[in-house]
Amino acid sequence: MATYSVKLICSLAGFLQLTLSFSSSLAEACRLKEVSDMACPFLEEPVDIEAQILRRNLRRERVIRPRLDVLSFPDDHLFERYRFSAQSIIHLNNILSPHIVHMTHRGHGLSSEQILCVALRFFANGSFLYNIGDSEHISKATICWAVRNVTLGLKRLLYTFVVFPSHRPTRLIKELFHRIAGFPGVIGCIDGTHIPIAAPSVNEGDYVNRKSFHSINVQIICDAAHIISNVEAKWPGSVHDSRMFHECTLSARFAHGESNGYLLGDRGYPCQPYLLTPYPDPGPQQHYNLAHCRTRARVEMTIGMLKARFQCLRRLRVTPDRACDIIVACAILHNIATIRGEQCPTQPVNDPDNDPDHPTDARDGRAVRDTICYLHF
Repeated sequence: MATYSVKLICSLAGFLQLTLSFSSSLAEACRLKEVSDMACPFLEEPVDIEAQILRRNLRRERVIRPRLDVLSFPDDHLFERYRFSAQSIIHLNNILSPHIVHMTHRGHGLSSEQILCVALRFFANGSFLYNIGDSEHISKATICWAVRNVTLGLKRLLYTFVVFPSHRPTRLIKELFHRIAGFPGVIGCIDGTHIPIAAPSVNEGDYVNRKSFHSINVQIICDAAHIISNVEAKWPGSVHDSRMFHECTLSARFAHGESNGYLLGDRGYPCQPYLLTPYPDPGPQQHYNLAHCRTRARVEMTIGMLKARFQCLRRLRVTPDRACDIIVACAILHNIATIRGEQCPTQPVNDPDNDPDHPTDARDGRAVRDTICYLHF
């Protein structure tokens, strides 16, 4: 009986202390309310002091949703959602963690591996951010931050994984291209492709391409192994393929004789001594055109693999600058996946972005083309 009385007294004392604390807070609120009411006519946005005090005293407990252990899933599950196996995700994390690690003193901050997987999931399916957040148990704002962080981290590695003409010796590159259809001296195939984007708020008309949708026109050069050796992702959709190549630094390198070999392009480019195009009306040159077409198909296949692997490139709902960064990041990830032997999803039917405008061929370019046709075809 005595023990029960002591417990009852302690409970009453605690309740009395809580009541006094709440009464003092309410008294403070009333006092500040009077001051606030007196100041209200002179303030643009009056603040309800009572609500602030009550919120401070009745703060809800923060709930952290459980995070996924991505590497615990089998490789086929990871490939379907992230386009990489567990070992490749670990490899990516090792090279990217210095650039994407989130320094925080909070106990529930994302690890570099979690940040990477969030971005890979966005690149792989291109879904809305809140869909990815629901799948990964992360807020939409955190998804947006993680994608941006990984994108910028990958851009730092551009000149490590995208190298022209390739990491391989030039002689081996030419030999691999020659095995396809017997075309000599080829060190790369070039083409442009349009990546759809949301209509921008600035210079909107510049991004409308010839097919009447907003896009970024991207220049891709690849080798015979489907590895991208050059990517230019900075031009609006209205810019012609030939202008993109003329303005890029690689064109100047070819013009100054710094590269020993030929690029193969379609009729959207002018025929030049270092950029060979097919004959417009082949007669006896049909064997040349056939070998040219079969060899140049490598770049169309590479673009198809890139878009199939990273579905976000079907349409980017970001500003043009951020869209260009994401395109470059996907090109780097494509090279890493190709080098590491990752499988590629089933490719859709090729829809090459053939340009109907045919620039005028250079005379010396036609002479080089005629010589190759005479000697080899």
